[in-house]
Amino acid sequence: MTGAVIAPVAFPATRSQGGRGPMAASNRPPPLPTVPTPRTETAVYGMAAVDCRGRVADRTVFAALGWVAGTPLAISVTHGTLVIGTDPSGVFGMTSQGHLRLPAHVRHCCELGSGDRVLLAAYPDRELLLVHPPMVLDLLLADCHATLLGGDPA
Repeated sequence: MTGAVIAPVAFPATRSQGGRGPMAASNRPPPLPTVPTPRTETAVYGMAAVDCRGRVADRTVFAALGWVAGTPLAISVTHGTLVIGTDPSGVFGMTSQGHLRLPAHVRHCCELGSGDRVLLAAYPDRELLLVHPPMVLDLLLADCHATLLGGDPA
């Protein structure tokens, strides 16, 4: 990389007269930043696209759950969200490539199509995975986004 080095800009310090005026506040230390509350949830999150065969893949999420090829799973739909857990008599399972295949009837129930991105929320302590389709994310985030974008929540 070539070119001239830009010198830093330093503004001269000015004193206010008698503690009045706009510079009087600069004598106070700046406010301390708010320290965020430590995270207490054990959830492991990931995003994945549904492929043309209904498969989703996220190694980090599935590793946190300890799910490997052949892990028997049960899948149900609650409020538009897929709830997936281990079940010894489960008829679904992880593929040999480490993907989770979502059956067609489940995808249709949740209006999931090829290429749709889903939020994966793994709860390892419960051996449970929640798969949130875009329509559910829209509902969950509507109020938050309205507030952040300057509107009123619906």
